[in-house]
Amino acid sequence: MEMSPVQLKDALTRLKRAQGQLGAVISMIENGEDCRRVLTQLAAVSSAVDRAGFKIIATGMRQCQAARERGEEPPMSDEELEKLFLSLS
Repeated sequence: MEMSPVQLKDALTRLKRAQGQLGAVISMIENGEDCRRVLTQLAAVSSAVDRAGFKIIATGMRQCQAARERGEEPPMSDEELEKLFLSLS
């Protein structure tokens, strides 16, 4: 299923923020910073990536539902969406 960057604006924003946070985590490790601070920032990166994934799944679910409402075949089956959703957990 193809999705446009406009549809995924929130997910892209989260991923770009996570990219910056990950760079900061790498620098922290390279500079020998305290492990608690490193892990706190790493948890923030992980959460941002997870939320972006869930946002993408939600967008896909809305696209499939809209296709059904128009009487069209959805681009993905419920089983495919569920498999993708579970791959994030």
